Amino acid sequence: MPSETIDRLTDKFRTNREQFKAFCRSLSDEELERPVPDSTYRVKDFASHLATLDTELVRWFEAVREGRSEPSRSADGSRLDVDKWNDAVVAERRDWSLDQIFAEATSNRERLLSALQALDDEAIERTFHFSGDNKRPPADVPFKLFLYGLTRHDPIHVADMLKALPERADDPELKAWLDDPAVKWYQDAMSGPPVT
Repeated sequence: MPSETIDRLTDKFRTNREQFKAFCRSLSDEELERPVPDSTYRVKDFASHLATLDTELVRWFEAVREGRSEPSRSADGSRLDVDKWNDAVVAERRDWSLDQIFAEATSNRERLLSALQALDDEAIERTFHFSGDNKRPPADVPFKLFLYGLTRHDPIHVADMLKALPERADDPELKAWLDDPAVKWYQDAMSGPPVT
């Protein structure tokens, strides 16, 4: 039986990605190349990050579907350093055009949404072990809560991009899109010092 929750999550993923792409396409080449304060990324790098992370998340979704509790491990079973992985794939795409990035993103997003649709309500009610990253310690996380936040991944990183684009921060449509508890929580969580 189809899951209304998964259908709503799928719609949110799609809507936020379309808004993200429209925002990126509204930026000039100069704006896309700006360095983002307190980050190793340029503005355009967040598009590469969002385009590529879906490949790793498909593995996580499949692990949850199969009942494995630690999906955030590497394919070889070792702890995944998601920050190191992200930085490497973004660096590989640093000279890509926005068209190239979004072509990859579209393909990867369709695979992610297929993996999401393969889940059921029982699977998304499970708890999984998040192995942590440079700002958040390892923790057991309800998968549905993780998905709720993940659907907001695009606006979360628009908030990051706006740190380099202060002249765009007062745009009413952007402000309304970013006025979301998950976006605010993530920005607060990531503003602290690295977890050691």
